[in-house]
Amino acid sequence: MTSTAPTTTSPLLGEHRELGATFTDFAGWQMPLKYGSELTEHHSVRRTAGLFDLSHMGEIEVSGPQAGAALDFALVGELSKIAVGRAKYSLMCDADGGVIDDLVVYRLADEHFLVVANAANAPAVATEFAMRAEGFEATVTDRSGDTALIAVQGPASASIVQSLAPQQLADTIAALKYYAVTTAEVAGLEVLLARTGYTGEDGFELYVPAGHAVALWRALADATAGADGSPAGLACRDTLRLEAGMALYGHELTLATNPYEAGLGKVVRLTEDFVGRDALQRLSEQPAQRTLVGLKGAGRRAARAGYSLHQADNAEPVGVVTSGALSPTLGYPIALAYLDVDLAEPGTALTVDVRGKREPFEVTPSPFYRR
Repeated sequence: MTSTAPTTTSPLLGEHRELGATFTDFAGWQMPLKYGSELTEHHSVRRTAGLFDLSHMGEIEVSGPQAGAALDFALVGELSKIAVGRAKYSLMCDADGGVIDDLVVYRLADEHFLVVANAANAPAVATEFAMRAEGFEATVTDRSGDTALIAVQGPASASIVQSLAPQQLADTIAALKYYAVTTAEVAGLEVLLARTGYTGEDGFELYVPAGHAVALWRALADATAGADGSPAGLACRDTLRLEAGMALYGHELTLATNPYEAGLGKVVRLTEDFVGRDALQRLSEQPAQRTLVGLKGAGRRAARAGYSLHQADNAEPVGVVTSGALSPTLGYPIALAYLDVDLAEPGTALTVDVRGKREPFEVTPSPFYRR
């Protein structure tokens, strides 16, 4: 494996400071939490568009004649079957079936893939990929340190990106499918343009060399402002993904969780050999003890990660909240939680211990919001 060491500050740090951002430490990166009101930013994404700096994410290239086979062995899905120009969500598991990370894999060419990992896990994932690729004709290169990632999410995202592209690319951008990727020219810069996202809205992610990040950000920021959108920080990104029922590593997914209890068994293929296959085969044949469910609150107090679930006022917990918030879009508390499977039927009434007071919730289908 060759590596370019990631930095702990985004190449857009100066832009965020100019915008008056409030910062937070996220996975060792100094990143914008919000620029003003996180509620305003949340609503901007739902109504028009939000502009996100995601340069803390990890980008790992896997290339060579056996790149697809190496990915098949490293991950739980059959990545060698992805068509060029398409993407697939997958998981990296350990030998016991625990989730090391959830990732998106793009196939850029027959022998060239790009894996996008969560920021907290990126160095470990790159190292693990290198070890799992041994014996394959494949090269693993960590590009995290020299790659910037900017996302435009929301109903106006397509028109924003089109406004900065040459006229002849307008139809290509409009026709780009969900979970597809292409090279494109945006704001005079060559970018890797993907129609993916983490908000539940239509949106695009733009990968660009770190040295071009400021120019691309400024052009996108002007176009987003022209569409009545705004820059958006990590705070609203979390409430947006929660409304869309999307898992967050470290909350819904950890080494202590497996794909089946997380509702991700469909991404696992057990027909070929890969790291963790034997353990996942056994887990697939056993009844799950707990499962990930959505919760809807009847009051106004949010259930937060780590809060316990109960049947009525019973002292014995029957589950635990993994993520929770007062939904800005829906106006009531929502949460994701691991719950005993016998209680997972939608409509089941539960209480959540919110700082010593039992608050009423019920099991509800997730995602909570669909565009």
